[in-house]
Amino acid sequence: MSARLVELEEYLHSNYEYDKEWVNGALVERNGGEFPHSYTLTLLCASLFRTCPEFIPLISVRVQTSSTAIRVPDFAIHRSDAPRERIIAHPPLLVIEVKAPEDTLAMLSEKAGEYLRFGIEHVWVIDPYARVAYRGTEGGLELVRSGELTIPGTPIRVVPQEIFADLDCV
Repeated sequence: MSARLVELEEYLHSNYEYDKEWVNGALVERNGGEFPHSYTLTLLCASLFRTCPEFIPLISVRVQTSSTAIRVPDFAIHRSDAPRERIIAHPPLLVIEVKAPEDTLAMLSEKAGEYLRFGIEHVWVIDPYARVAYRGTEGGLELVRSGELTIPGTPIRVVPQEIFADLDCV
């Protein structure tokens, strides 16, 4: 089955169930919606919202990473002085993708690279199924072995094992 091609303006003026991404004119399904994915995202949002009041947390916001792509990361953190845009056109400080069972590491690595080329400084991938986290780098996804994800000079900090422990409690 081929992807349906749509013009950018049609995409921007349309609503999709579980918002789709727009890449090279094609609508791209986003994976997620299962309990581990959703609850992990909830835990991340709650933790970062409480500890980082000087930043703006955004869930599933459209981010135009290039003239031919609009992505919808699971979670983004914008600086408080960033412009308020309907579609984010200025790079957020951080985006987090929560891996869904259908996502491949190759697919997430490609998306992380796109985010970094756009100018997003920090890209994290949390896998609630394998209970691991990755940091996006120019070379691909790097497994986080330090036990935490942080952004130096900010209070932004995620300890994946704490998220996974909370996930195990429900």
